[in-house]
Amino acid sequence: MLLWGQPTVSPSRAKFDSSLHEFSECVSIICMNNSRPSLQVIHLLIVLVLLTTLTPAASAADKYLFYVGTENTQSKGIYAYRFDSSTGESTPLGLAAETTNPSFLALHPNGKYLYAVNEVEKYQGENSGGVSAFSIDRATGKLTFLNEVPSRGADPCYVIVDAEGKHVLVANYTGGSVAVFPVLEDGRLREATTLVQHHGHGANPQRQEGPHPHSIDLSPDKRHAYVDDLGLDELLIYDYHPGKDRLLGPDNPPFAKFDAGAGPRHFALHPSGRLAYVVAEMASTVSAFSVDLKTGTLNRLQTISTLPTDFKGQNDDAEIQIHPNGKFLYASNRGHDSIAVFSIDPARGVLTKVADVLTQGKIPRSFEIDPTGTYLLAENERSDNIVVFRIDESTGGLTPTGQKLDVPSPVCVKFLKVPVMK
Repeated sequence: MLLWGQPTVSPSRAKFDSSLHEFSECVSIICMNNSRPSLQVIHLLIVLVLLTTLTPAASAADKYLFYVGTENTQSKGIYAYRFDSSTGESTPLGLAAETTNPSFLALHPNGKYLYAVNEVEKYQGENSGGVSAFSIDRATGKLTFLNEVPSRGADPCYVIVDAEGKHVLVANYTGGSVAVFPVLEDGRLREATTLVQHHGHGANPQRQEGPHPHSIDLSPDKRHAYVDDLGLDELLIYDYHPGKDRLLGPDNPPFAKFDAGAGPRHFALHPSGRLAYVVAEMASTVSAFSVDLKTGTLNRLQTISTLPTDFKGQNDDAEIQIHPNGKFLYASNRGHDSIAVFSIDPARGVLTKVADVLTQGKIPRSFEIDPTGTYLLAENERSDNIVVFRIDESTGGLTPTGQKLDVPSPVCVKFLKVPVMK
């Protein structure tokens, strides 16, 4: 059995505990010198009680598990770590579950289940990958296999769970389709009830010979599904109908068009809901859009390179994320092997390059910002490591903490808040 280690007390927490102790001593002295405590003393006592009550809860919120999806060239499946956001320390918990090519992960909103795509071309003899469901042991980090269903298209590469936890949505890259799967009460998946096949091609005959959906994301109001199709140079905007038999429609949805050969890959929605950003894999750019909150349609504001002006080598962009404070955007470069950092204009939504930070590894296929917005974990697929950076929340800058985690072919990280073990 995996055991939880002794919790580490951060310097800020130690300082707070010391101040709280001094405050309580002062209140005690005042009370001893006053047989009938004044209103001021009563107020001090109330404050002391509130501080004492709230402190454990704040500490508990800093404890997480995170799961690492991998490519199965050298790995065995999904790996787990314990993470303390107050110190940035990660503790390996080993292999959480053995499964084939779990290249992208998603967590159920109740924290009890995890879903993984199995990115393969053939599933039980059909042109399909798989989607696997697991239950989570939050004490040990171990995953228990529940079931697996066909993804209904080859090479599924992206998976999400809707906010109610009732449906799992998947993008099938080589299959050129997106699919929706109902979630049963026990976390298992039913087979797909909605399948939407894309058609057409892009400008690049080698990489855009057909449709290649690379991601699917839902709007905060749960009315729209955004699908980046690398093969079509389009971001398709579907209506999402979780209460109907056909969950995605219409057959010919509106879309945002990209420059020929751009290859849109991943999508990030600003916390305000008014702005959206797309990283284009083949063009190594990020495009900013304004969002019509009623219709979900997008209007392009800007397209900006993720690369330094003097870089001339081969590069493919990969991941994009917005800091929780909404002030900064990050995108990963595979080839330059860096994270591009941008500031976001709060009024206009356009981007300004802040920095290019090397990831200290090869091919950062993905990265993840921890839920507190304090750390960024860069997943270097070809150098088999995850490098931890501290985020400056005032400038967006990244500073390596010196912590490198050895993981075979890491390509996805997802965080899960867990209670503190006592």
